[in-house]
Amino acid sequence: MSDEAVTDAVETATQDDAPTSRVEQLEQEGDIAADYLEELLDIADLDGDLDMDVEGDRAAVSIVGADLNQLVGAKGEVLDALQELTRLAVYRETGERSRLMLDISGYRAEKREELVKLADATVAQVKETGESVSLSAMSPFERKVVHDAVAAAGLTSESEGVEPRRYVVVLPA
Repeated sequence: MSDEAVTDAVETATQDDAPTSRVEQLEQEGDIAADYLEELLDIADLDGDLDMDVEGDRAAVSIVGADLNQLVGAKGEVLDALQELTRLAVYRETGERSRLMLDISGYRAEKREELVKLADATVAQVKETGESVSLSAMSPFERKVVHDAVAAAGLTSESEGVEPRRYVVVLPA
């Protein structure tokens, strides 16, 4: 078989294996992430069940199990690092940057609820006083949740500062 024929066969096989829709692409990212995380749990000798989903425009993988607090870490720092490693594993397989979201033992879900409550209280304060309010420094995930909640309440917000001290400012209407 000539080099050209081999290249054509590889391209055809790759095209046939490629996901045809955005949802299928996100599901593939979830599958790759789950395989990576299963290996990680095996290496660390931890028990955990994996749940994969597509939420909006990103793949979401959750690990639930008995005692996985060491995988969350203080203020979610270990979770953030694992999410980045998992995104890199997806990138290695697909060649595409992933926006995959990882949650462990419901940490991000609980954090999201807290942040929505904070955003709602801040929106009420801004509407009452007519003055902008600056919040404490937050991770990118936390800022995104606050920005979304503020927008849903009809106000605008912006991020200011430099990592790791980047924070949200909620602006009056």
